[in-house]
Amino acid sequence: MTATHTSTGAGDTAAAKPRGHRPGTTPQRPNWVGGLVSWLWLAVVIVPIYWIVITSLKTQGTYFLTNPLVPPSDPTLENYRLVIELDFPLYFLNSLIVAVGTVVPAVTFSFMAAYAIVRSGGAGRFLRGVNSLFLMGLAIPLQATVIPVYLMIIKLHLYDSLTALILPSIAFAIPLSVLVLGNFIRDVPKELFESMRLDGATEWTTLWRLAFPLTRPAVVTVSIYNALTVWNGFLLPLILTQSPDKRTLPLALAAFQGGPYGVNVPAVLAAVVLTMLPILILYTVGRRRLLSGLTAGFGK
Repeated sequence: MTATHTSTGAGDTAAAKPRGHRPGTTPQRPNWVGGLVSWLWLAVVIVPIYWIVITSLKTQGTYFLTNPLVPPSDPTLENYRLVIELDFPLYFLNSLIVAVGTVVPAVTFSFMAAYAIVRSGGAGRFLRGVNSLFLMGLAIPLQATVIPVYLMIIKLHLYDSLTALILPSIAFAIPLSVLVLGNFIRDVPKELFESMRLDGATEWTTLWRLAFPLTRPAVVTVSIYNALTVWNGFLLPLILTQSPDKRTLPLALAAFQGGPYGVNVPAVLAAVVLTMLPILILYTVGRRRLLSGLTAGFGK
């Protein structure tokens, strides 16, 4: 009986111990400071967005009479109607054409160039020089090349056209894209390339059937980054275009007043909301691949 009682007590004691606790380990304490800082940073990001959205639903009269952070009691979409009537779809289309016309050729060329540089193994003098040229391109800021780019666009008779925005944007997107994609292609095991070669696959087939699927997160990451850069670009449209029908969204927002007698703040913020929507949709669609592409290097 005593032995049975002792055994039962030992079992109760073992059962009473918290599961998952290992002897000699210290239980983790919650990081209250990190959590507080995270909530503060979230408030810093969310509050301006919240203010922009609720203000875009107010009329110009109620905007000056109500608390800026209080939602409107009678929300209206009149500001969005005003923005759409003032050629917003045209500016949106211009930005879309410039973004797609930049990202597709820039990422395609960068991917093929990165593959050639990595697969050459540094043996080709020409490819080494091209890689060095791409790396030097990272050190040249856009602002330092505005005058040469402007003169070249004038000589090519492309001034005040969307092509004048696409060509320089492609040139500035290639260096960083080649660097990022090249690092990801280097992480592909060489045995896979040798296996494809033994199976009789050409370099073109290996490029699109092996390297591209394995580096797709990096391709998506580079594409989204370049698309956001072009979408938010202001300097090139300001310098290389003049006609109102060639404006992109950032340039149109800078010139938008929202009223004939002054700045209509709710209408301006409605235009800002419409400008942000494509960015939010793009991030939502490619969020998983974007995060996997940004964090892939940390697990190695």
